Amino acid sequence: MRKEDYLHAKIRPYDPTKITTVEDALKAMQGCSFQGRNLGNALEVLSNMVKTPNCLKVLTLSGALIPAGMEEIINQGIEHGIFDVIVTTGANLIHSIVNVFDPHPEQQGHYVGSEKVDDRDLYHHRINRIYDTFLPEDGYQYAETELLKIIQDHHTPGKEYHYTPSEFLEFLGSRLPGRSFISVAATRNVPIFCGAFSDSEFGLNLMKFRKRHDYRLILDELGDIPIYADFIKAHDQCGSIILGGGVPRNWAQQIFPYLDQMRENVDDRAYDGFNFSVRFHTATQYDGGLSGCTISESISWGKYAVDATHQSVWVDSTIGFPLVMTALLQRMQKG
Repeated sequence: MRKEDYLHAKIRPYDPTKITTVEDALKAMQGCSFQGRNLGNALEVLSNMVKTPNCLKVLTLSGALIPAGMEEIINQGIEHGIFDVIVTTGANLIHSIVNVFDPHPEQQGHYVGSEKVDDRDLYHHRINRIYDTFLPEDGYQYAETELLKIIQDHHTPGKEYHYTPSEFLEFLGSRLPGRSFISVAATRNVPIFCGAFSDSEFGLNLMKFRKRHDYRLILDELGDIPIYADFIKAHDQCGSIILGGGVPRNWAQQIFPYLDQMRENVDDRAYDGFNFSVRFHTATQYDGGLSGCTISESISWGKYAVDATHQSVWVDSTIGFPLVMTALLQRMQKG
């Protein structure tokens, strides 16, 4: 390359006096460096993803994002057509259920807490801690009681009922009170997939219902793979919005190797992987802790197209996700 090829654009200092919206701020960051520039670029990738015709947009949720206050952003993303599919941990599901069944409807089931606390004292008071967020155990218990009522109203003890997780969550979403991302997704026909349902309080609840009340709900996690595949096959392009990593991230991505393996002959349509991706995370690849490798490495597996447009931002999802979503919604409102 020539020297001029490297020196094609100068850094543009961020000028706060010219900022009136979050969109303005992220656009200005595109002329800066480090994760500020990456955050600004993520807005452009997500904007192009949303504008692309017949593009399936998959949101993956790891960790405890619902207790952290991210649920309303997800709800509005569903309602504005930004998310067509959700892949999540079981933890986010049960925390959403705790919120909608809180006996004080003006509140959420989670409380502002602190990481600087005596956890032995919290245990004495039956208060669960999620870093700096508190969840009283009776919130879980109240949600469990209300969840059991829904199951009792529609199932007979001793009889087996087979669901995939997405089918069960669609059933549940149409019967939940309040504004849960599970109910909003059900209303908008947005499927929710959970590849590790038993790894959550939700899974423990269903097992307790089976052991104590003989409600035999059988969740077929493998059965959701072809259901998800059908959504992929129905679209010309696909994009991912990844919060963190974990099972949701790779469960969403591994569908493309599955589709490749299911081709019966060379004339069948090839599925080359996600075409877009925006990813918020704080992991590194050096110690194997990046929850399924970099997007670039994923290209070697066929999970992303070789010409995919993508941006990773090394940032806490509770910072990067609401900022980019706010800027995107502001941009969409302008038309």
